[in-house]
Amino acid sequence: MKKIKIAGVPEHFNLPWQLAIENNEFTDYNIDLEWTNVPEGTGKLCEMLRSGETDLAVILTEGIIKDILAGNPSKIVQIYVKSPLIWGIHVGANSSFKTVSDLKDTRGAISRRGSGSELMAYVNAHNQKWSTENLKFEIVNTIDGAVEALTNEKADYFMWERFMTKPLVDQGIFRRLDDCLTPWPSFVIVATDDLLKNSPEVIQKTLQIINFKTKKFKEIPGITATIAERFHQKIEDIEHWISRTEWSQESMDQEMLNNVQNQLFEFGIINKKGTFAQLAIR
Repeated sequence: MKKIKIAGVPEHFNLPWQLAIENNEFTDYNIDLEWTNVPEGTGKLCEMLRSGETDLAVILTEGIIKDILAGNPSKIVQIYVKSPLIWGIHVGANSSFKTVSDLKDTRGAISRRGSGSELMAYVNAHNQKWSTENLKFEIVNTIDGAVEALTNEKADYFMWERFMTKPLVDQGIFRRLDDCLTPWPSFVIVATDDLLKNSPEVIQKTLQIINFKTKKFKEIPGITATIAERFHQKIEDIEHWISRTEWSQESMDQEMLNNVQNQLFEFGIINKKGTFAQLAIR
């Protein structure tokens, strides 16, 4: 039995992994896949890949491209979710800010440096035609940290996946001013260079198993009710989310990677571009 460590955010996108593990779909092929939930998000996942704390990660496309270019010894092995991620732009319930334009030069709450919550602030600034040099951030680690920061005015806004934060909007803790969509595929699967060198066949088998799961995921009987229960969501919100979410079973190709890098460069998220061989495998 080959033990493999994998990490990702505790969000509905990753339920296919959880269900496959619970159903012993990896152990049936002699893979002991150990999942770790990482609520801190992409920045923490990058740290775990660098340190060898995890072998695989399901991670935001923009965050891992930036970190591989900065020396993370990992490669993108596949696109996981090809549809864009919908980031809600949130303020505290009692905030005086009414529109996204009001947030110019204010403080964004982010989980940590290099996280999606930081990088998407650059995308939003570009969309709003703001100077990214004036972006300011408060590190809050988790959603709970963002609640505390916005409630106590330590930060002014927080960007996070719209549906995962909707319960906080429904409870009157956050107000959502608008959405900001990623102009690239949401999530990719990443493997460390060590795993790619020493166990390429295990990676391929793991991908085959999860690809079969995601291909059939929407057809699982009662899946919307299962997601709603596990993630404390309303059924109608999950129906909306799942209708907009498309998993992928395809590798990253050169054209797509170039398009993503060009946009990341334009937005000021990266200051150099890499080759396909540096960033991904086919």
